[in-house]
Amino acid sequence: MTLAVLAVVGGLALLVWSADRFVDGASVTARYAGMPPLLIGMVIVGFGTSAPEMVVSALASAQGNPSLALGNAYGSNISNIALILGLTAVICPIAVHSQVLRKELPILTCVTLLAAFQLWDGYLSAADAWVLLIVFAGLMGWSIFQGMRGRGDTLGDEVEEELGTSTMSLKAALTWLLVGLVFLIGSSRMLVWGAVEIALGFGVSELIIGLTIVAIGTSLPELASSIAATRKGEHDIALGNVLGSNLFNTLAVVGIAGTIHPTPVAPELLTRDCLVMGGLTLSLFVMGYGFRGKGRINRFEGGLLLCAYVAYTTRLVYLVVGG
Repeated sequence: MTLAVLAVVGGLALLVWSADRFVDGASVTARYAGMPPLLIGMVIVGFGTSAPEMVVSALASAQGNPSLALGNAYGSNISNIALILGLTAVICPIAVHSQVLRKELPILTCVTLLAAFQLWDGYLSAADAWVLLIVFAGLMGWSIFQGMRGRGDTLGDEVEEELGTSTMSLKAALTWLLVGLVFLIGSSRMLVWGAVEIALGFGVSELIIGLTIVAIGTSLPELASSIAATRKGEHDIALGNVLGSNLFNTLAVVGIAGTIHPTPVAPELLTRDCLVMGGLTLSLFVMGYGFRGKGRINRFEGGLLLCAYVAYTTRLVYLVVGG
């Protein structure tokens, strides 16, 4: 059991480090390739911050632990909104003024409803998974089209400023891209093995482990980047990290896991976890959209999100301890 705990702790630490290196290398490589800053922010950074969830869930499904994969994906979505955005807003209120992000909020709401609909019959089939991947591909194509024809956007300006301060060469960027990918895969294998061993040792379901320990750990890149971006006044990057990550998790992460290993779905995943995820997504839509002008997630609303996360996690812990 001690070895399993060390594997989880060490795997999470390496996962966060390698994801950061992967994002840095991918972003600079994309800049050298001539990709517009807006697309780097929406696609490269969004993919990079979701890489831990993607690799962990894919490996978990491949090794016959699909519940861990689903728990990781949906648990990360809950952590992203309630924990990360809540904590970020408490530190510094988040202004919402990018037109791209305004479009992403209702899209995320619709995608969340799609995920709940697919789980309604208690089974995630290969067909369900392919639908998610097709929707994901469509959204990525739409984002690329919108980004290429757009004349300017706050998110693109902020990413361009970030990349402008980088002195990394193309060779170094490619090296970090490769190193980050290798360590992402290796650390994910450590994490999945340790999480499964802990679940078996304590008699806890893999779903609970995925919703808590693994989900929080794989969400750490979003937490670090969102807080750093908000403290520098780059609100669109902070919110874009979370919205983009949740879209990746719901569509690509679950889609990849489902194609690898179609699986029955525990009833509580729909009645408890998807319900919480959907409620948080709707609350984010209301707080961030700005129906009466410029949107803003203030400190009070951030505190409410944190309280919701504490209540949800407390409930999961009670289920483990109290049965």
